[in-house]
Amino acid sequence: MYIERPRTPGFTLIELILTITIVGVALAGVATVFVTTTRHSADPAVQQQAQFIAEAYLEEILRQKFFDPDEDKVCPSPEAGGRSSYDNVCDYSGILNQAPANAFGGPIPALSNYKVTVTVTRGDAATVSLNGVTNNTATHLYRVMRVDVSVSGPNNSSASLSGYRTNYNCETVTDPGCKDL
Repeated sequence: MYIERPRTPGFTLIELILTITIVGVALAGVATVFVTTTRHSADPAVQQQAQFIAEAYLEEILRQKFFDPDEDKVCPSPEAGGRSSYDNVCDYSGILNQAPANAFGGPIPALSNYKVTVTVTRGDAATVSLNGVTNNTATHLYRVMRVDVSVSGPNNSSASLSGYRTNYNCETVTDPGCKDL
């Protein structure tokens, strides 16, 4: 006669192997997500830093005078002393792929992986205008300039900002607020 033994709790070998396989595959998936998330976790910070650099440059440039106070002209040749001697908007034009620097021209080593480009555009009403404020190159009536700041950084991060610097003191050619080239 066959006597049935009471079954003892536990797993069979097949159940154990199957459980280990399923848990292993699940852990591999979780580890992949974790690695990918960790690898890209700094991307928003890098992008934000590029934005901060662009904002700082644009603010600094737009706070400068519309015309050169030394020569009493709009956009003469840039100051010879470098960025620390920049005293008007046009002095910044031509900054091309330079590492960020402070307002005195001193390098900022922690930001050396970023590159800054600045373009200042002035010209006739076809190239620069802002809500009806335009330029007239024929009569040397310069009232608005467009400033474009682009910053590129690590992990293909970039930021571009534009702003306008106006000279509302200049209304007519004979106005003392208007400066010649």
